[in-house]
Amino acid sequence: MGALTPMHILVIVVAALLLFGPAKLPELGRGFGRMFREFKDATNGNSPSDESPRGIEAKPELTVSADAVQQTPNK
Repeated sequence: MGALTPMHILVIVVAALLLFGPAKLPELGRGFGRMFREFKDATNGNSPSDESPRGIEAKPELTVSADAVQQTPNK
């Protein structure tokens, strides 16, 4: 019993294609990659608060001018 041979890897890939389909495999790969990256960061002591969030940008604040606000008459 040794390392995985190319034949073993081929059987695993074919089984994954049959089980999940070609459209779902990239999504599964990204999920596993994200999981391993988070695990590695957790074991190294890095936390998400140490880094800036990925893909999240600061939202600009809304400002309302006096001209844009309509005043309703009091009844």
